[in-house]
Amino acid sequence: MAKLYFYYSAMNAGKSTLLLQSSYNYQERGMDTLLFVPAIDSRFGAGKVTSRIGLTRPAVPFDDAFDFFAHAAAAQRGNSKIRCVLIDEAQFLKKAQVEQLKRITVELGLPVLAYGLRTDFMGEPFEGSKYLLAWAEDLAEIKTICHCGRKAIMTLRIDSQGRVLRAGEQVQIGGNESYVSVCSEHFMKGQPQRAAEVPA
Repeated sequence: MAKLYFYYSAMNAGKSTLLLQSSYNYQERGMDTLLFVPAIDSRFGAGKVTSRIGLTRPAVPFDDAFDFFAHAAAAQRGNSKIRCVLIDEAQFLKKAQVEQLKRITVELGLPVLAYGLRTDFMGEPFEGSKYLLAWAEDLAEIKTICHCGRKAIMTLRIDSQGRVLRAGEQVQIGGNESYVSVCSEHFMKGQPQRAAEVPA
């Protein structure tokens, strides 16, 4: 049976790069893939999966009302070479959409690879991530590092002066100018960067 996979991490761990590599692996072997990206993330243009190292691929934009199962079923009827479904920024999924992804694996026989953040800048789980962690058959952490060299598992939101923000809307699209990946200690301490060394 096809599986639902969830690859999770803090910010800037290379999730989109790995998604694009997975898609390329299928295509290199003559198989097609379906790529999806949140419609709200248009930093690099609408309907594109874009990695920080410059790789990009067209993707189907989704919003809260998007039906993944209906779209995948229609696409599969029109193209028998589709072999995998890949979701970028999967933390933005709704519970019902994670259920749709499960239906894709069971009823359409297609594996679904979802890539996303586990928690937000306040340490709270995103809705999509919560249900992916609960329902995916296969979970894998994509590792990145804190400024101290330890594994980063949390994300801090910062303002334009680099000050840590502890409140606000859960969803705010941004990159390195808005978010910093840190270890648990520096998340708790609210330290997005290494403290300046005190001159002797």
